[in-house]
Amino acid sequence: LAGLLDVPQIEHIQEICDKLLAEKATPIIVVTIESMAGHGGEGMRIETFATLLFDQWGIGHETLGEEYWNTGILLLISQNDRKARIELAGGWGRREDGLCQQILNEQIIPQFKMGDFPAGILAGVSSLDKMARKLEIPKVPTSMWVYLIWIVFFGLAAFTGVSLYRRRASGWAWMFWGAVFVIIGYILLMLLRSRGGGFSGGSFGGGSSGGGGASGSW
Repeated sequence: LAGLLDVPQIEHIQEICDKLLAEKATPIIVVTIESMAGHGGEGMRIETFATLLFDQWGIGHETLGEEYWNTGILLLISQNDRKARIELAGGWGRREDGLCQQILNEQIIPQFKMGDFPAGILAGVSSLDKMARKLEIPKVPTSMWVYLIWIVFFGLAAFTGVSLYRRRASGWAWMFWGAVFVIIGYILLMLLRSRGGGFSGGSFGGGSSGGGGASGSW
């Protein structure tokens, strides 16, 4: 409802979700809203809003045959509140909470911070698909540029400290090196911030939230 995805992006996400639903009887439902207040959730925590939405819609299926199942997944993004939530059905228990937090911290939120909502949502859905299939979710590698800048930063700091100690530099030198450190620090901060048969049922069949999952903000 927030208009964060175009038709090809929606179709791509739907393709991933449909395949998971057919093969693992586990639906991933992606919901984007402009704000919780616009849907009766003013002042509400996103955890509460997601739980109420999950249970109202009955995401997933409570049972599969005679087996307790309840493995639905909700990815909720509230754009203006700058908050996101992965809400898990009761069948997950709390064993995947840490993995959900990893997905938010490494795959979704960094993209949102850069304003690329489609990339963050797609990365989140792909990672949740892997989680549901019990596949390893790759960690985001730290860019070599980060290490290089840290080396340059500490090298300049050491050089400046020795130079100022020996020569007792005048005020302009302090200002010059201070500006250098501010610029390098800003670049570092920006880099660090940019840092996933045959079930034939539908996605909604009386599933209920178990309180598990994770939340994030940007």
